[in-house]
Amino acid sequence: MRTGEQAKTVDLDTLIAIRDILEADKEPIHVADVNGAGIEEPRPISASADLNLYFSESDLNNFVAHRKTGLAAKSLDWIDRASLALWESTRGEISHRTVKALRDTVLDKYASPDSHSKVLSFAVGFLKFLAKTKMEPRYTSFEVYLEMPRAVKERKSVTERIVTKDDIENVLEYIKRAEQRGDISTEKSAQYSPFVIFGAFTGQRSLATMEKLTVGQFREALKAEKPVLQVESSQDKIRMSHFVPLHPQVVKAVQPLLKGRKKEERVFAYVSFLMWIKRQKITMSRFKGHFVLGDLRKFAEQHGDTIQWEQSNRAYVLTHGVSGVDWRFYKHPLPDSVYDIYMNYWGSVSFKT
Repeated sequence: MRTGEQAKTVDLDTLIAIRDILEADKEPIHVADVNGAGIEEPRPISASADLNLYFSESDLNNFVAHRKTGLAAKSLDWIDRASLALWESTRGEISHRTVKALRDTVLDKYASPDSHSKVLSFAVGFLKFLAKTKMEPRYTSFEVYLEMPRAVKERKSVTERIVTKDDIENVLEYIKRAEQRGDISTEKSAQYSPFVIFGAFTGQRSLATMEKLTVGQFREALKAEKPVLQVESSQDKIRMSHFVPLHPQVVKAVQPLLKGRKKEERVFAYVSFLMWIKRQKITMSRFKGHFVLGDLRKFAEQHGDTIQWEQSNRAYVLTHGVSGVDWRFYKHPLPDSVYDIYMNYWGSVSFKT
């Protein structure tokens, strides 16, 4: 250093602070290192209007196969829908134009925010997949164009879909009259009525659980003095194995379905009943609408309030609201106690058949 000149030193923390202040600038940033040499900082990653990136249909197929692993059939359908929408909007090109077109298409096509989220989150996941597999981080810069629209929060209200005991009995009566008119066979009537009775008394999900129950499971349950059906984790929407108490009216209704059948056969003719009930348009008493299979579970929940069904037993049987720590690590009801508590509330309930 020359004599008389004041020493000038810049520490590393100061350099970093200067860099952070200037980081928003689009032009390259030059920062002197400790040796006085210039260091050029890269430009921030941005999805500019003229940035075009590409992918192949095989890239998309690989991502779809990866996402489908271990998912339920209902979820697979949404992945197929989302991948089709993505490909039709982009045709292998990722740009501001194509990504915006995808978002606009999704928002126009679907009314439900849940549907928007399923497709847009799939697209965001695909961008991250491309960024990693192609080692090109700029793919993720287009995520900003796939954000969900901001929705005005609506005041939550109690459901208007009220399902009463009279509604369930009306459905049972409708099935009986259809058999008497010759609209359905005796065999189908003998299948449909037990489905309604079992669903209303137990509140099990029709597609995720009831459709999968086997003859062998019911036979095993009916061996006990206090009949309790064990639902396997693969037969439950939230993958929770649990016991389902069988009300005496359920036992009486289901027993004829077990005779002369193999243990691995499905007990209920789910698809047949689903298609038939959709065509019937059975009116409901408390709202403008028609009976659907999901109303059986709604009845169990709502009538449970009427009879003051104990909350822990209700949550367990319905596998609803059981995600807390106490359920994961502490609670594990035994079959007999599940049955006793359930019958204490539901024992006096019966349907006219």
